[in-house]
Amino acid sequence: MSTNPSIWHPLRHPQFRALWRSGGIYFVGNAMQAMAASWMMVELTGSSFLAALVQTAVFLPMFLLSLPAGVWADITDRRRLILIALLVQACVGILLTVLVLAGVAGPATLLILIFVAGSCTALLSPAWNSTISDAIPRDELPQAITVVSMAYNGARAVGPALAGLVFAYASGAWNFAIAVASTLAMVQAIRRWPPRPHPPSRLPPERLWGGMLSALRFAWHSHTVLSQLVRTMAFTGAGSALWALLPVISQRQLGLGPAGFGLLMGCLGTGAVFTGMVIGRVRARFGLEALVRGGCVVFACVMVIAALGRSHILVYAALFLGGGAWMAVTSTFNTATQTSVPPWVRARAVAMHTLCALGSFALGSALWGALSDLASLPFSLCVAAVGMAAGLLLARPFPLRMGEAQDVTQTIPWEELFITNEPSPEDGPVAVEMGYRIGAADAAAFLEAVGHLRAPRRRDGATFWRVYRDLGDLGDSSRFVERFIVTSWADYLHQRARGTLADHDLEAQVRAFQLEGVPVTTQHYLAER
Repeated sequence: MSTNPSIWHPLRHPQFRALWRSGGIYFVGNAMQAMAASWMMVELTGSSFLAALVQTAVFLPMFLLSLPAGVWADITDRRRLILIALLVQACVGILLTVLVLAGVAGPATLLILIFVAGSCTALLSPAWNSTISDAIPRDELPQAITVVSMAYNGARAVGPALAGLVFAYASGAWNFAIAVASTLAMVQAIRRWPPRPHPPSRLPPERLWGGMLSALRFAWHSHTVLSQLVRTMAFTGAGSALWALLPVISQRQLGLGPAGFGLLMGCLGTGAVFTGMVIGRVRARFGLEALVRGGCVVFACVMVIAALGRSHILVYAALFLGGGAWMAVTSTFNTATQTSVPPWVRARAVAMHTLCALGSFALGSALWGALSDLASLPFSLCVAAVGMAAGLLLARPFPLRMGEAQDVTQTIPWEELFITNEPSPEDGPVAVEMGYRIGAADAAAFLEAVGHLRAPRRRDGATFWRVYRDLGDLGDSSRFVERFIVTSWADYLHQRARGTLADHDLEAQVRAFQLEGVPVTTQHYLAER
């Protein structure tokens, strides 16, 4: 990782700077649109549940579409994917503006169109995030993620405040019109600074379903990534209560209008921006776990204050701290995820992080809104605070860590693949056997070492993995066979190409036990029945 502490260092790169700037404008437009929709729902229905459901409509598409979108971003033209999603979103925004101006946009129409707009954001997000990552050197990625998070959270500060003013002095429809303009600004930036094309490959192209399974398999068998995703899901699921119920807190508990609601959102966003300026130094000094633990405790306390507080100043101050805590925790999770995956699955890893973060946010918003209607607003927020505190217990089984360069740098396989009659890509399943000859004194140590290959083999494509000892061997050495199965020949070719330097080191440790002068043998078998 870079030793340069400046979070502004990535802005030296023109492409990153242009995409970051247009992304900030886009985030502001989306924040204005979401705030206007939430406030309109409160005015139209007076229901806590329906007001919270707007957040669900915004973020549920992330749960449904992020993983397919991540696969498309990894295997298709990212520029085309982003532009199509943006243009559809602009058309939806224009329709929403016209309907609201005409006075015919009811609660159902509002939710449906917000859901479609959120779907467009879900489809373009993995491609846009991977484009951002490609625009800078890897050692500047933590700073770049922090700067992007600041833009996003800054939008949460500026967007709602602007939306409240527009709502109060013009009408809610103009917020949707501004969102359209921000979408078109992103279109222009992508046209001017398109994503880097995927490198040419002789491997068979991945299919959508297979690509999704590859991503899920990678996350399940990479404990580093799995830990980050589980912790993200727990944090955002509990923390969504405050975001979803903020319109109700504003109107019922504090007696504020749309401008006051925008100011509450602005406090959260402003706190996040201020925290972003120091997060790198704090993270370096205290470590990941201490930072996440402190952020969770602070945000839980903020939810309790929002539940029980009646003083405007107290709630404003608490939300400022809450925004900082939210930024500290979520950017840490995001950075840990993106630094722990190789390029072939980067967009899908971003998608899975988004799926866990915003999917749990969407479902949590609906849950806390329903609980608020069934019980009370203070009760719902206090239960969410307890849930967030309980999430700290996940630190032991799911520890956090940043990935190192050797964890994500892909390397070439040990041996060339010589197959006289190579199968078709779709043929399979394929069984692969690696034969080892190990001295009796080294057998236990060899089995310990080869056991570490299970995770990378399964992570990169194997559906089955096991090590066998040949019962026919006698004497002072034994023959062991490592056997794994992949779904098709294409999957096997992809698996070979996905190995990293860290995997190479593991295999080197295993091969070190091989008897001198005896080669490791590799056999391939194609299922016929």
